[in-house]
Amino acid sequence: MKYLLDTANLDEIRELSEYLSIAGVTSNPTIVKKEGAVPFFAHMREIRTIIGSLRPLHIQVTARDYDGMMRDAEAIFRHVDEKVYIKVPVDFAGVKVIKALKRQGANVTATAVYGMDQAFIALEAGADCIAPYFNRMEALGVDAANVIGNIAGIINHYGYETEILAASFKQPAQIDRAILAGAHSVTVSPSVLREIFAKKVVTDAIQSFADDWSDLYGGRMLAELDG
Repeated sequence: MKYLLDTANLDEIRELSEYLSIAGVTSNPTIVKKEGAVPFFAHMREIRTIIGSLRPLHIQVTARDYDGMMRDAEAIFRHVDEKVYIKVPVDFAGVKVIKALKRQGANVTATAVYGMDQAFIALEAGADCIAPYFNRMEALGVDAANVIGNIAGIINHYGYETEILAASFKQPAQIDRAILAGAHSVTVSPSVLREIFAKKVVTDAIQSFADDWSDLYGGRMLAELDG
């Protein structure tokens, strides 16, 4: 079970990597747009510097056709590094790209997955990771946890080495359901991750502990007490 950051914000990546066990970073054009017209490859290289070479960095192609997506992948390898996981949307052309990149020995993440049918085809194409869109499926009335559970079942049944990298979360409870359904990892925006620690019952409990301690020792912290 791994947590990745679904962001291209350098400050968020730095800070959250200090506090949490972050396994990597994912991005897509919509996420990058939030940062403005940054020097794209320099920005991705900076993310690589922050997370290091041992944690995966996922970067998405932007072309819509096979040749264009292959050129995008080559540019990513050239300007960032060859360890990057190339994110490829699972449409007709995308499946061909996944197969071609795997023949080259590249790391590939199959993205924009809205159902089991896409996932099963991506498995056969050899994708290293499959990214089912949890919230987007739920918004369409699809049982996203059931989809992930069935994908996990097929992976286990047939012995695929592919991992489920669940994405698209709007609330912490969705993350829980994805993990319990069988997702190997989740990629989550910084804002949703922070919501996990912002529950009122948690903050109230912590404040109550602090108040009780203050009542006992007059505001002195534990480390300030005599031995």
